[in-house]
Amino acid sequence: MQKKITWVLVLMSFCVLGITGLQLYWNYQNYQATVTRFKKDSNEALTKAVDDEINLRHQLIKSAVKKWLSDTAFITITCDINNRDSNTVFHMRDTHPYEKGNRPVSIGITNFKEKVRKITPQAKSIFINHFTDNTLGGDLRKGIIYFYTQRLGDSLSHIYNATKANTSSLAALFKKELAKKDIYTPFRLNAEKKDRKIFITQEVNTALRRPYEKEMVWASLENPNIYYLREMKWLMISSLLLIGITIFCFYYTVKTLLSQSKLVAMKNQFISNMTHEIHTPLSSIQITAEAMQQFDQDMATRNKYLDIILYQTKKLTHLTKEILGSAKLEQIAFPTNETIELRELLAEVINSTALPTNAHIQLEASAALTIKGNQLHLFRALSNVVENAIKYNTSSNPLITIRYLIKDKYINILIADNGPGIADEFKAKIFEQFFRVPTGNVHDIKGYGLGLNYVQNVIVQHHGQIKVIDNQPHGSIFVIQLPS
Repeated sequence: MQKKITWVLVLMSFCVLGITGLQLYWNYQNYQATVTRFKKDSNEALTKAVDDEINLRHQLIKSAVKKWLSDTAFITITCDINNRDSNTVFHMRDTHPYEKGNRPVSIGITNFKEKVRKITPQAKSIFINHFTDNTLGGDLRKGIIYFYTQRLGDSLSHIYNATKANTSSLAALFKKELAKKDIYTPFRLNAEKKDRKIFITQEVNTALRRPYEKEMVWASLENPNIYYLREMKWLMISSLLLIGITIFCFYYTVKTLLSQSKLVAMKNQFISNMTHEIHTPLSSIQITAEAMQQFDQDMATRNKYLDIILYQTKKLTHLTKEILGSAKLEQIAFPTNETIELRELLAEVINSTALPTNAHIQLEASAALTIKGNQLHLFRALSNVVENAIKYNTSSNPLITIRYLIKDKYINILIADNGPGIADEFKAKIFEQFFRVPTGNVHDIKGYGLGLNYVQNVIVQHHGQIKVIDNQPHGSIFVIQLPS
């Protein structure tokens, strides 16, 4: 049986360690993926926001250019079909050039099939839209300025230099892009990079003439670890809770298995002790009865034999009552509403205790004190503690001291002895059913491991508690706390 339990515990340990390891590994992998994705998405969001903000500035430049091209006082636009293919060709020149004799710029539109010999408002509008959206748009995307006319080139250079990145607009676009990636965290643009606890994105060029000019921008966001903890806290808590429940269940199962194994061993020891205790009086009764049956004895001898039988019968009856009383106490509650005079109860306990000639009990109680409880069970419980203090006392002059006092709304009854004391490792176990302090191969003290368990059950049903502490310089003190 013990071998099977060992194998079960080994397999359960491997299972628990495996489950815990997998959960922790999954959490770590999830952490790595979340942090990596956070950094990647933040960089991509800033790049996209910068591109969108630059496109907004491109649109402003295109709108300005369209106004300039529509202004005949600034640019003159003509068209003709004087070419080899007779296609419409548009001509653009400064209305007031810096120098006379400048040749106009000629531009053809592939998709424009209409033959127009003289510029019309419709043809002019088509040319302006085509020039700004395609020709100029291509230049803007490349970051170059082409001087199609001198005045137009100068105006483009001026607006290029005057148009800078709009921080407010860029921040709004960046926030929008982060939201698309489910990132909701505060940020700052172009903050100082001294704080290593925050995450700094890669730098992105916001200059209109990039890559020839550089106007770098970056974003400072919260630490990815903090972001991960905030975003994944419930998942982590659930995971850790499952691990905790698994470990607790494993611990409780192991504890139960070991307790059951220990209980079986103690019960076997109890049965062995009980078998011996029952067998001895029964053998004595049987032998005495057979002697009375087989031989003719005088009246004095018969009375002596009857006294032996009566004594052994009372011994068996007492043993039976002790076992049944301990078993019933765990199942049936008793009333605790009797008024008890504590000093009288302790005196009765002392008077009813059989003492060896060298033993002595002293009661240190001056003031009368009444409590509520069950007098019979309290009497038996206190008697049990006192009898144990005498029975297990190895001193040449056993001394038991009983006193009581009121402390923190509790009545403390202290039963001290000058015996060998109880090891710390056994102080809590002595109140367990069937437990007896190990004494090696020496079994010279009778007992079944039921007495102190009975005492504890009585005190608990009185809504109190019992514990044992060391008595200096040697011995033990049983402290019984009862509600006052």
